[in-house]
Amino acid sequence: MVKIDALADALKTIYNAEKRGKRQVLIRPCSKVIVKFLSVMMKHGYIGEFEIIDDHRGGKIVINLNGRLNKCGVVSPRFDIAQKDYEKWVNNLLPSRLFGYIVVTTSAGIMDHEEARRKHTGGKILGFFY
Repeated sequence: MVKIDALADALKTIYNAEKRGKRQVLIRPCSKVIVKFLSVMMKHGYIGEFEIIDDHRGGKIVINLNGRLNKCGVVSPRFDIAQKDYEKWVNNLLPSRLFGYIVVTTSAGIMDHEEARRKHTGGKILGFFY
């Protein structure tokens, strides 16, 4: 079988492990987009540290979970998001304005929607977590 969307598989694995109350989760394969997405989640404190294991194949990531993640998911297809449309997407995807983040890929890199709004840049929407 061939993997269609590695990011969606990774986020679904994290979400299922979090629901089961696990402390660690193993994700494979590894990609640069997954690593950047996880670093945004770690920056906001929704997951703990993660370690990248290079096995000369697809790579693996071991993530320490801390029990603060309620839901995470991917938005497919990766819709274009203009700077003025962030509020609409926040209302559609997140339960409240006060917590949760939408992850956006922009020309300045992968970041959350608040940082993209501060930098006055649009991009494509990757996923969300809260």
